[in-house]
Amino acid sequence: MRTAPPDPATPRPGRRRGLVLVASLAAMLLAAWIAGRAAERWALADLRRTAHATLALQVAALQAEMQKQASLPLALAADPEIAAVAGASLSQDLVERVNRRLAQVAAATGAAVIYVIRPDGITVAASNAGAERSFVGRDYAFRPYFRQAVATGAGSQFALGTVSGRAGLYLSRKIAGTGGVVVVKIEFDGVEAAWRAGGDGVFVADSRGIVLVASDPAWHFSTLRRIDEDERRRIREALEFGAAPLAEMPLHPIPGAPDRVRVGRGASPARPALALDAAIPGTDWRLHTLTPLGGAVERERVQAWIIAALVTGLACLGLATLADRRRHQRRRLAEASARREELEACVRERTRELTDANRMLRLEIEERRRAEAERERVEAERARIEAERERLGRELAQAGRLAALGQFAASMAHEINQPLAAIRAYADNAAILMQRGRTAEAAENTVAIGRLTDRIGGLTRQLKGFARRASPRREPVPLDAILRNGLELVEARARGAGIPVVVEVPRTDLHVLGDGPRLEQVLVNLLQNALDAVAGRPDPRVTLRVSEDGDRVGIAVHDTGPGLPEALRAQVFDAFFTTKTDGLGLGLAIARGIAEDCGGSLTAGDDPAGGAVFRLDLAGATRTAGHGEAGR
Repeated sequence: MRTAPPDPATPRPGRRRGLVLVASLAAMLLAAWIAGRAAERWALADLRRTAHATLALQVAALQAEMQKQASLPLALAADPEIAAVAGASLSQDLVERVNRRLAQVAAATGAAVIYVIRPDGITVAASNAGAERSFVGRDYAFRPYFRQAVATGAGSQFALGTVSGRAGLYLSRKIAGTGGVVVVKIEFDGVEAAWRAGGDGVFVADSRGIVLVASDPAWHFSTLRRIDEDERRRIREALEFGAAPLAEMPLHPIPGAPDRVRVGRGASPARPALALDAAIPGTDWRLHTLTPLGGAVERERVQAWIIAALVTGLACLGLATLADRRRHQRRRLAEASARREELEACVRERTRELTDANRMLRLEIEERRRAEAERERVEAERARIEAERERLGRELAQAGRLAALGQFAASMAHEINQPLAAIRAYADNAAILMQRGRTAEAAENTVAIGRLTDRIGGLTRQLKGFARRASPRREPVPLDAILRNGLELVEARARGAGIPVVVEVPRTDLHVLGDGPRLEQVLVNLLQNALDAVAGRPDPRVTLRVSEDGDRVGIAVHDTGPGLPEALRAQVFDAFFTTKTDGLGLGLAIARGIAEDCGGSLTAGDDPAGGAVFRLDLAGATRTAGHGEAGR
């Protein structure tokens, strides 16, 4: 019994184990890298959610601290004794009593210091009057918060104290009657201590990017961006921040990560942090947080590396064991196959000729069977095409009938809807006028309702005429009546939307050939479309301009809307084509049909002055001429 010879392309067992080991290590490294990246993204997302929540809480806490002191200057400015102290004449007993009261108020509210300044800028009373560095007698006329209060009644400024050397927010209020100012200073030592205890970097910067309050004292009066020399000179002259150099903060953006920065502190290496900020309501300040990324993200990444490497290593070990087992099985199967091949070789040799003959016979039978099947398929396809053709003919005929019926119904609904809306408006107005006792005006509305009802009757007569397939009427009709009735239907909407409708008519005795009610429908449709086009525009206006050109009369409706693009002009009169979300797309198609029935034309284009213009061109007529045109 022979065994299968070894395949020279199969690697030796030692080399194969080495390749498996290298592949396993590569898979473990790749899995660890992917898992580390995924864990880093998850950790960052969780940290970002927590940081956003913390940011909102810190903004609320700081705002509450500031609002607690915001109303104090207003209340103190209304105190008559404080007003008397700020006046020109002083009583020593009154000053001492005010000093004691200011000290009590400062202790009760947590304010750093409260003091009263005369109109000339000299402090006359303060809560720290008995302290070594008392504000009494100091001149603060140069301070912006003093000048703001004198000029506008109230002021505020964050600055470094010239006497105390401590930074704080100064809130000032003008004392009515005397011209003096009462000032409350707020210091944020407690807020900064709470921030430092939280572990995150937190600071508040003003609109210029200068850090005012910070968890790290080294960040005080640093800047988020460069301050130009003019602004630095103004800050020095106002003694806002003393001799602070206003150096830029050691924040370095991380490329590709817009909400992450590296924070450097002295000689220590920069550490990555998540940078978020939010506005503080009621001020031009923004609160910034720097949440460290190192510990949490690195811990999640290392755990993901370890877990991914272990799982991948176990998977590779299992796969290697399974592959070795299958390799042994394939070798045994190959040996058995070699034995069977040797036994079957003789049988294959003897049956080869018979197999060839049978193959040729099967090919011939199969070819004949395919030809027969193809013939049957062609016959069946021909019968199916004939049946489909008959069915499509019936469906096309039915679709034509349904389309005609749908267009007719939509057309009549569109025509009747406008006078019905006007009737509803007149009825509502008449009810309101009756309630107010304005019966004469209510009677005018009822007359208008009657006229619109007659118009609906005319439309229904058109419906009967459509059923009898009567020819359209062409008779002389006064153009003034058409314009007046059409404008009446859109007047309420234009007035309610604040859109002026300008009418330019050369003379009022013009007559045109056509059907009066149907021409009114065309005019109302054009005016409604113009009002839709200018709705919401900065300078809405609709102009109706009548012109004469020989025996032709033109009615042009101009609007100041966006105009008609070239691509839409060829489709705007197609049935069921519309650019409105709630439109049927039938108005302009019906209007063009009416214009052609009346022997005229309806065209659209861009107005050189801006917007779109729709022009209705009709044949002119005299009061007596054209009666023979009816029914033509």
